[in-house]
Amino acid sequence: MRASVEPIVGRYVRCDIEGRPHRVYFEEAGEGIPLLCLHTAGSDGRQYRALLNDEAVTKDFRVVAYDMPWHGKSSPPAGWQDETYQLTSAAYVRQVLAIVDALELDRPVVMGCSIGGRVVLHLAHEHPERFRALIGLQSSAHVDRYYDTSWLGRPDVGGETYAGCVSGLVAPTSPPEHGWETLWHYMQGGPGVFGGDLHFYNLDGDIRPRIDEIDPARCPIFLLTGEYDFSCTPDATRDVARRIGDVEPVIMKDMGHFPMSENPAAFRTHLLPVLDRILALADGG
Repeated sequence: MRASVEPIVGRYVRCDIEGRPHRVYFEEAGEGIPLLCLHTAGSDGRQYRALLNDEAVTKDFRVVAYDMPWHGKSSPPAGWQDETYQLTSAAYVRQVLAIVDALELDRPVVMGCSIGGRVVLHLAHEHPERFRALIGLQSSAHVDRYYDTSWLGRPDVGGETYAGCVSGLVAPTSPPEHGWETLWHYMQGGPGVFGGDLHFYNLDGDIRPRIDEIDPARCPIFLLTGEYDFSCTPDATRDVARRIGDVEPVIMKDMGHFPMSENPAAFRTHLLPVLDRILALADGG
């Protein structure tokens, strides 16, 4: 294979999140409308590697994917050894806004998957004026725990076990090399981080009582969900769209819970029309 250098640039931003200093790693590529990408529980921004390399996207969008604190190349804040990581909806919303401000992103589009797909609903409810559009991948208002997660914080649990927990969420039709790379990211998660994220996903992030208050006229919302997802099911996304109103959900054939990383070629065929609509809105269309 001929050597090539990808156009992705990785850097750190130092900023305060909830009054504590953080050093947050992010990667970016392209120019134009900011597109901030949020990864899934227990993983990191590498899930958006294909999107960052997609010239059809980066010619009009500045794609930014960051690792949440405690994830990937973003370390926990000082003093982490004396606390237990547990993500809440309020903390997640403030985190996203802090990154937007630190990187000086002017009314970005935010696209999140799984826990990221949930928090975009919170952003739509609480801060619609801050965003040009919101894209929810695998978005649901709530997901009941379907297996015991209390043991995820044990010191002898991690790596392959985390990957095993989510392996069934990768569609059987996804290319094996992408599916396995998606699982590899989970194998590298820090102790207790996956379980801490699931606190938001299964408990604190429940937005069912407020879904009807979201107004898509204040910020356009797009929902895309893989047909094989048994965590955030297609029906769960359809229910969110129905309750918000004026949102047409897209159920992606042959896709699972991690569309952008497990099958990037198929995913882009669904995403590009959404980005075209956002560009048209930016042009006044």
